[in-house]
Amino acid sequence: MRARVVQWGVAALVLALGAWGAVPAAAPATCDDGETRAAWVASVGNIDWPSTPGLPVADQQQEYRTLLDDVQRHGLNTVIVQVRPTADALWPSPYEPWSHWLTGVQGKDPGYDPLAFLVEEAHARGLKFHAWFNPFRVSKQADPAQLVPEHPARQHPDWVFTYGGQLYYDPGEPAVRELVADVVLDVAERYPIDGVHFDDYFYPYPVEGEQLPDAAAFAGHGAGFPDIGDWRRHNVDELVKGVSERLRALDKGIAFGVSPFGIWRNEAADPRGSATTGIQSYDTTYADSWTWVREGWVDYIVPQIYWEIGHATADYATLVPWWARVVAGTRVQLYTGQAAYKVGTGPAWGDGELSAHLALDRNHPEVRGEVYFSARSLSTNAAAAMDRVRTDHYSCPPSG
Repeated sequence: MRARVVQWGVAALVLALGAWGAVPAAAPATCDDGETRAAWVASVGNIDWPSTPGLPVADQQQEYRTLLDDVQRHGLNTVIVQVRPTADALWPSPYEPWSHWLTGVQGKDPGYDPLAFLVEEAHARGLKFHAWFNPFRVSKQADPAQLVPEHPARQHPDWVFTYGGQLYYDPGEPAVRELVADVVLDVAERYPIDGVHFDDYFYPYPVEGEQLPDAAAFAGHGAGFPDIGDWRRHNVDELVKGVSERLRALDKGIAFGVSPFGIWRNEAADPRGSATTGIQSYDTTYADSWTWVREGWVDYIVPQIYWEIGHATADYATLVPWWARVVAGTRVQLYTGQAAYKVGTGPAWGDGELSAHLALDRNHPEVRGEVYFSARSLSTNAAAAMDRVRTDHYSCPPSG
């Protein structure tokens, strides 16, 4: 039976803030100048939030408020929060268990609805909230017995394969794609989110010396596809297209976006590709992001262009105009994915690199914003770089 969630109105918000601790009266104003400027908030591995599993509720909530303070201080207006990191949930899901990244124990109820809190706290500050789902990753370890007995991966072992020491749902199983879509729609129907977001993990990234163990699924479901690569891309396409159609049928104005690996294909493999020589998402994770844009299955695309200007294999200055051409003539919004976590890690990543990226972006009107990975970097290694970005490029006055 589906858990019920209160439909938040003004009265409910007042009650919630009384229970959770009110948003500061002098919360800094959020800038909305028509562009999307966002931070990814990763829960997997406790990268950003919460900082460790099993924190008391009050500590979890205060950490999130502090994170939002940083987001606003740097002139951002959107958070993209990972609510389903490993086939688990940061809300009372009827499909998958509570996340151990939240409570320390998979399936353990945290005693409140974190997603309701996360959305309402963001909205109270004027920030948009996008719910981020990792589509097919089940667990960062390989033993199904470590999952709770009621987990779909244990109830349906034929839905799962092991690869690179981790567990994954098999995208080639139609029932898996239906489950993932149902999970997404559960959140979209019950919570006042502004967007649904998929990251770059579809089929797993290649592991040297291992083959994807999906031959049985291909034999059972791959009729009409002589090439297994084409079949895998079809499977991912079916998920993206299906989620897109179901979200639009809700008619709630929820944006749907994906953040693929920064290289779709190299021009040596496809004349439509970019003048790059790195790995290709088309052939590794089987993500045909070019088609998703051209078919209009997504509302926005955030290629993870995590390389510096002048990079020998994948030059930022090459990839931005390439992606601008991909979205040109479509209704799809382009935001550039920025590697804030790299600032300070080498000579190419000084405090001015991110500002230089945005200066280049401004030469391409198709670029309508940027997203930074990840939120914790905004207050650690990338803090000075973000201050420079805010000063150099954001039209709204600094807050805080």
